[in-house]
Amino acid sequence: MDLKYEKKNIWQISNQEELDQIYDYGERYKSFLDSSKTEREACSEIIRQAKENGYISLEEALKNKIKKGDKIYLNNKDKSVVMMIVGDDLSEGMNIVGAHIDVPRLDLKQNPLYEDGDLALFKTHYYGGVKKYQWTTIPLALHGVIFTKEGKKIDIRIGDEENDPVFYINDLLIHLSADQMKKTLSEGITGEQLNVVVAHNSKFPEKDAKSPIKDNLLKYLNKKYGIVEEDFLVAELEIVPASKARDVGFDRAMIAAHGHDDRVCSYAALEAILNTASPNRTAVALFVDKEEIGSVGNTSMGAIFLENMVAEILSNQRDDYSDILVRRAMANSKVLSADVTVAYDPNFPEVLEKNNASLLGHGVTMAKYTGSRGKGGCNDANAEFIAELRDLFNKENVIWQTGELGKVDQGGGGTIAYILAGYGAEVVDMGTGMLSMHAPIELLSKADAFMTCKAYNVFFK
Repeated sequence: MDLKYEKKNIWQISNQEELDQIYDYGERYKSFLDSSKTEREACSEIIRQAKENGYISLEEALKNKIKKGDKIYLNNKDKSVVMMIVGDDLSEGMNIVGAHIDVPRLDLKQNPLYEDGDLALFKTHYYGGVKKYQWTTIPLALHGVIFTKEGKKIDIRIGDEENDPVFYINDLLIHLSADQMKKTLSEGITGEQLNVVVAHNSKFPEKDAKSPIKDNLLKYLNKKYGIVEEDFLVAELEIVPASKARDVGFDRAMIAAHGHDDRVCSYAALEAILNTASPNRTAVALFVDKEEIGSVGNTSMGAIFLENMVAEILSNQRDDYSDILVRRAMANSKVLSADVTVAYDPNFPEVLEKNNASLLGHGVTMAKYTGSRGKGGCNDANAEFIAELRDLFNKENVIWQTGELGKVDQGGGGTIAYILAGYGAEVVDMGTGMLSMHAPIELLSKADAFMTCKAYNVFFK
């Protein structure tokens, strides 16, 4: 018996077969990232893969008697998804892996387009916690949807292909930034300065036009997409980095990309449930929206679409249906709140307590609590549930570790864990450690991403 505890390094203990699996998994994950830069795109890709693997919509499933082994998905307003494999008795609870598919970004304001300084620009409002200065002087892409007055939905995706134009946010040149450099990082670039350059040519409108560049751009947008300026008022358009997911390092052991938080856990949950056949206990993968802004709104975990889905299925299955069955199903559930955590960064050791920090390459990270200062706002998982997971992961050779989100009085954060715990379910945060969280481009280990998927897979089974 080992009396001392030491974290295990995946790279050092894996055989060649598992190393190959780690790199292959990384390629699949990068492909998902590149196709899923917004919550709508992620939702679409998840449903596409679900259908390819035999899942049917809840509406279709309810036309017949739902039985064990049925694979069902719920599309919640094209922004969140539930995937479920029905088990023996839904009222006895579910094994749930809950991730979020929204990420920090810049949203266009409803009336975004204006002209100034011989430029046409878009006004933005940042979404989630960002360091605003990080979004300047990098290539940017525009993704989202616009609805025309005729009711036509236009999907927008500009900036990711090699021949696409990209967009840009200016910063002040170093020669004139003496005053700016005296400001704190949070003040150096303000929210109202995150204005995106989108056009410059003023040649074609009438000579005395008040806004020739804007006029040119509107003519172009109308010709190419059939939209007018008023359509921006009812659009959902997001500014994201234009770059694709890329390998990092000579050994290609890491991935740099936009949206690791939380698409690394989202993809892990997707692949894990797709690799699950017919579990005795109902398996559920959740892909929710709006986590980055507090889980509010009807596509977030704060909404009751999962609870409604459970009610629909129980009503379909049971002649003795009542509300108490739904309550039992939710309360008897066990949940992995699938969200990332911070990994130890040698450049910033002062914000972490190393004994209790996640280490890159050492497996999926279990966070008993998140929150901030005195565990405020966190779900503090019960020891009985954590012990159960330890036994499961050790038995199935899942490399795992524990971690917390910074020093005790340094800061912290939250996840969807507390919402599901509110039903009485057993919940713990379980996700991938990463670096540069909430930056336009984030960094993580392929080994940790792979092990996150493996953990979710054995949990479902």
